[in-house]
Amino acid sequence: MRPLSTVLISLALSGALAAPAAAAACGNNANGFNSWKSGFADTAAANGVKQRGLEALANARYASGTIHADRNQKSFNYSLQKFMQIRGADTIVAQGRKRKARDSGFYQSLEQRFGVPAGVLLAIHGMETGFGGFMGDSAVVSAITTLAYDCRRSDFFIPHAIGALKLVDQGAITGATKGAKHGELGHTQFLPGNALRYGVDGSGDGRVDFYNQADALASTANFLRQKGWQPGVGYQEGQANFNVIKQWNAAGVYQKAIAIMAARIDG
Repeated sequence: MRPLSTVLISLALSGALAAPAAAAACGNNANGFNSWKSGFADTAAANGVKQRGLEALANARYASGTIHADRNQKSFNYSLQKFMQIRGADTIVAQGRKRKARDSGFYQSLEQRFGVPAGVLLAIHGMETGFGGFMGDSAVVSAITTLAYDCRRSDFFIPHAIGALKLVDQGAITGATKGAKHGELGHTQFLPGNALRYGVDGSGDGRVDFYNQADALASTANFLRQKGWQPGVGYQEGQANFNVIKQWNAAGVYQKAIAIMAARIDG
């Protein structure tokens, strides 16, 4: 799993959160987590979280592995060449081309619907989970609530914690669903608040499942389109759609790698 993928939840979502007058205090270790959960349950309920979501919150555990990962992010400081080498860019491009050829109709349908070319979606899919090869081993609800509790970036992660609990209410995930260390879930590693907002049914079965490849890729295309993707416009650095790729991940080296790999897949 890749930390910090699918970042930048809408300010409208964050600003819409209702908060009780006495909000639970954040913390920097496990000691106050259970007390924080009790207080956060009031915030969650005030924002529409129902019984199943509240039960998942009550059962969440402090994710020390998540905190360790959050404190030790190094790959985004690499040069572009080093970053692409470590992430296996050549392999992603080769597999991406094969997948595009094998499922050309599916990717064409996504481009017709959302305007996002196959290369971009395949580059993200390959970068995030190795095309679904590894989607994480951390409990999503525990990871995201731990980050919401942690003082370092609680304001950013609180809307995603609310989103995760609402996804539990909807039956899209459970308290045991596994994802990345930062709570990202599914084939392309959506943060839960983004999953709640931008998820679409790509398989036609009437539900949104981010562990279903068609749903995850359609939702990724929808995210990019809703963030301002312009069909037929370039996405390399300096071109209009590169600014939309920035909405997917905040790290500059990641953004450049996606654009370069996508062009090679589509080339």
